[in-house]
Amino acid sequence: MIPSRPAHGRLSALIALWIVTTTLAMCGAAGKASANPYIIVDARTERVLAADEPFKRWYPASLAKLMTAYLVFEDMKAGRLDPEATITFSAAAANEPASKMYFAPGTRVTVDNALKMMLVHSANDAARAVAEHAVGGRQAFIDRMNNTAKRLGMTDTHFVNANGMNSMSDPQPGQHTTARDMAVLAIAIEKTFPEYLDYFDIPGIATDSGKYRNTNLLIGNFDGAIGMKTGFVCASGYNQVSFAKRKGREVVVVAFGAPSVPARAEKAAELLQRGLTATERNGPRLDSYLPPPAPDRPVTDVTSAICSAEAVQNRVILRDDDGNLMFSSPYLKPLSKDFATVDAYRLPNDTEMAASTLDDLKTVPLPYARPVQ
Repeated sequence: MIPSRPAHGRLSALIALWIVTTTLAMCGAAGKASANPYIIVDARTERVLAADEPFKRWYPASLAKLMTAYLVFEDMKAGRLDPEATITFSAAAANEPASKMYFAPGTRVTVDNALKMMLVHSANDAARAVAEHAVGGRQAFIDRMNNTAKRLGMTDTHFVNANGMNSMSDPQPGQHTTARDMAVLAIAIEKTFPEYLDYFDIPGIATDSGKYRNTNLLIGNFDGAIGMKTGFVCASGYNQVSFAKRKGREVVVVAFGAPSVPARAEKAAELLQRGLTATERNGPRLDSYLPPPAPDRPVTDVTSAICSAEAVQNRVILRDDDGNLMFSSPYLKPLSKDFATVDAYRLPNDTEMAASTLDDLKTVPLPYARPVQ
């Protein structure tokens, strides 16, 4: 067990309660899913350093947005898509489940800001709007997601939408991935699009609908963390793909099925630390690390362990007297309520632009009567 930080009195009791309840929740999740898959990969050599059930099929949830981002980066790098191009939220996009921006249909944003909304706040509406804006429309974009997955060597992944969601309690049927495949995608993003990696380590965004912290709680709180993405639906638990660089080493970690947001961050930190400090680094190469043939494997569903009434009750979120989120991991700092943001505001709509133009007019000629005909 990772030791907790020193505490006294009421705070000490809260820490003890949190550790017990988190452990129970983790045991419950493990009991239902038999294991929570993970993989640790040296991103420079692409050698697997450690893994547990990395070929187990899992619902990606919002990790699907990594592939959505890959395709947007590909188009921007090729000059097919301007980061300042306008994307409009359709009614279907605005109706996507949370996490979302809660923008009304017709709202316009730049591609650049849509990426920030999608990768920092994990906005499902922004991800769908991106797919709908693509050449050929949404279905062509989804087809391209799957074709790209095959091209990258993601051997057991299938996407059916751009955000990985149907609803929090109902995973999107037909959508699945593995820890191994998500590591393949993360490394492909890092190596192919280094100029766009800044999108993944933004601490937070300021938008028209609020101020949002990066859902990846390792940003600014784990030594060397540089991204990437989190995901959650009841059927998958709390998933995370994480990247970190330190002392010349670079590691990617994928961990599925954590029982809570803090447990997800702590698991990712623990695995990153293992990878960054491992002495044995000659595991199999990721491209040759393949699952055995089993086309009919079911997708693991941990809903009963993650979203039962008992599991929800066990999700105690520990905060200090100032309201800051606390971790029991020695690899994570206490999470302050304050965080830096970059702007990711929507564009004015046509009505607002017209009103603004009228407000700027200084001289308006008076009307005059037309002469009698």
